Amino acid sequence: MKSNVFLAAAAFLALGSCDALKQTATQMASETLNQANIGGGIQKPVLSTSEAAGGLKEALIQGILNGTGRLGQVGAFAQNPSLKIPLPPEVQQIEKKIRDNRMLNSLIGGELDKVVVAMNTGAENAMSMAVPVFQKAVTDMSFADAMGVLTGGDGAATQYLKGSTEPALIGAFKPEVKKALDGVSLAKIWEPTVAKINKNKLLLGLDKDIQTDLNQYVTEKATSALFVEIKKEEDKIRTNPAIRSTEGLKKAFDYADSYIKK
Repeated sequence: MKSNVFLAAAAFLALGSCDALKQTATQMASETLNQANIGGGIQKPVLSTSEAAGGLKEALIQGILNGTGRLGQVGAFAQNPSLKIPLPPEVQQIEKKIRDNRMLNSLIGGELDKVVVAMNTGAENAMSMAVPVFQKAVTDMSFADAMGVLTGGDGAATQYLKGSTEPALIGAFKPEVKKALDGVSLAKIWEPTVAKINKNKLLLGLDKDIQTDLNQYVTEKATSALFVEIKKEEDKIRTNPAIRSTEGLKKAFDYADSYIKK
């Protein structure tokens, strides 16, 4: 019966160019969904195509706004060990040598601390710019995609968003992260710090200069953190019926619960 749901979805998409045919396809998809709800004599929640897509999209927008809202707060990155953006890996490899050397620690140690603060502040300041990219992905979602995500179980919505938005998100996010990093004067801290590290590279055991694209590094870390937060929101809606606060959310995810339990 599950395959019939997606056959109906395909018919809905293929016939969508003509209003009359679209109406027929929509009715067909709804009837197939409702038939799929009845199994073993147990009545399952009845769901129309518009309710399926609408409920899921509502959940995704809610999760996006909540996730970006949390990450945009002061200290959201720096004060959360699981999200805090550390020094780039090539600097982490030599940080202990810097800290253990009194001269180098006096010269560079404090600057490294400032770099970490600036990276995390910049990531927080850039968060609001992710919302339009995600909203477009949700708006463009087809009925077939919506049903696949709705009934896909744990993490399906997050994976869909990641697959459909990550390149565009990074492209849109990167210049905004740069603006945010410029706003906290990261370049003025990072560039002289790297110059000092490179000047002492032999003492630190480096065979070449450090040439980190810090903007790209922070953008990728911020993007990863964003998907972590959206996954948390998805998990809440999937596992806690009490927070399905609207009729659309309730119908869509009650149906998802019954579908997955079959």
